[in-house]
Amino acid sequence: MLLVACGTSKSMHHRPDITNYNTEKPSVIKQSDSVFISGKNSFSKNKQGLWELYVEGDPLEIGLTTGALSDSLLKKQQQIFFSRIEDIIPSKFQQALLRSFLKWYNRKLYQNVPNEYQTEIYGVSQYTSHNFDNIANQYQLSLYLHAAHDIGHALQDLALVGCSSFAAWGEKSEDGNLILGRNFDFYVNEAFAENKIVAFINPKEGHPFMMVTWPGMVGAVSGMNKEGLTITINAGKSEIPLTAKTPISILTREILQYAKNIDEAIAIAKKRKVFVSESIMIGSAQDNKAILIEVSPEKLGVFDVPNSSQLICSNHFQSETYKNDKRNESQIINSHSKYRFERMQELFVANPRINPKVASEILRNKEGLQNIALGYGNEKALNQLMAHHGVIFKPKEKLVWVSSNPYQLGEFVCYNLDSVFKNPKSGSIISFQEKNLNIAKDPFLGTNAFKNYKKFRIEDQKMDSYLKNKTEVPLDFIQDYQSLNPDYWVVYYKAGLYFYQKKNFLFAQENFKKALTKEITTVPDKEAIEKYLKKIKRKLQ
Repeated sequence: MLLVACGTSKSMHHRPDITNYNTEKPSVIKQSDSVFISGKNSFSKNKQGLWELYVEGDPLEIGLTTGALSDSLLKKQQQIFFSRIEDIIPSKFQQALLRSFLKWYNRKLYQNVPNEYQTEIYGVSQYTSHNFDNIANQYQLSLYLHAAHDIGHALQDLALVGCSSFAAWGEKSEDGNLILGRNFDFYVNEAFAENKIVAFINPKEGHPFMMVTWPGMVGAVSGMNKEGLTITINAGKSEIPLTAKTPISILTREILQYAKNIDEAIAIAKKRKVFVSESIMIGSAQDNKAILIEVSPEKLGVFDVPNSSQLICSNHFQSETYKNDKRNESQIINSHSKYRFERMQELFVANPRINPKVASEILRNKEGLQNIALGYGNEKALNQLMAHHGVIFKPKEKLVWVSSNPYQLGEFVCYNLDSVFKNPKSGSIISFQEKNLNIAKDPFLGTNAFKNYKKFRIEDQKMDSYLKNKTEVPLDFIQDYQSLNPDYWVVYYKAGLYFYQKKNFLFAQENFKKALTKEITTVPDKEAIEKYLKKIKRKLQ
């Protein structure tokens, strides 16, 4: 049924040591369907649709309070995630096989997650659903889900991770201070991205910090601490590991909570063993620059360009450590990573000085190299119209902008960490936003092109269903389907597949050839189309 497994009997019965913590569950005052308060802690939905969480205390307090405040949302998010896995793997037999296989991944997971974060996960897990107790108990399941991002991209990029990030400082930044931007393209489905949380965590140990997350997620994928240190992650090319070690999001959470500069971030990264490849972009107000920590199961590299005032990152490694790495070379040649990297370089040349507004425009950019039309949803675009979130950081000023739905097209909401962590009062909602600094929603939202794209997403699912079930496509469907997103190669490729199934080889040939005139996402995709055309040529002879 899932991307997680029960593991060995020892790991199944493991739980963190919580003997020195107060295990009493917190009381929550529900002021409305979108406002919940527990002492100084609060959880509320803003007008842009983002949930804002403030929580403080020791690891168990933070976990229990987070779980109590986000209770109903947490259960809903679990249901969304597991229903998506069932969509991907509908066969009960295959689900059972996957469960057995993934026992190997998770059998030592608990040995590689610090007790502090196991304790927080344990606290949150007390509020998760019992609907999945047949898979694992609440705590084990919550722990295993923190490896889902890693396992997903190890197993043939199941989670569709194609993130883009950049940083500018010195002469490349409008005011000389460091600025960073990133799109987090972790896509499960539309429902999974609906309830984004901007979490402000004030731990008893380490630095107060914020991160953009979702219900049940303790790890960090995008965040900044009160010292002005930022982290974002970009997936690299991984081989399938034999056992789970430290999930990337747990490592980055530790960096976010305990590092105040680049050297401290690198020192923490060197302490942990990971099981997939990832680029971790670290921005530092103290150093007024950004670097990449490139980690994989075998080695760690640091990419730091001296005398530079910019840093660009997609989904391949750049440090000397990986210069001759075969998997990394394959990623550069065969994926869409290099294309997005070059597009960011192009936009940096076109925008000599980066400020928050310019950063948002780069993150929202939908065109290809030299501004060619890619078709909406193409993974070669920086804005693939699927991002869980976009985020912009100004570390020295302690400012962060978080995108609101849909994707990163909605208003970018600005927060000031110094203001948020000043003096929270019991029983009140913190005034989170710096409203005068918000960045307006993308004008694209008001266009016919966006309306057509929304309809295309629905029709594309129908097309997949027709192909999967080999059913008849209604008259005019394909023409209408293609008209909704005419620059996207996929609409011609899928039409080609349909006609090929129906043995209408002339129509199949016509559509495959049309697909080749568009910007195709990857080399393997292009090669697959060319193979079909060769088969058709033989059949027509």
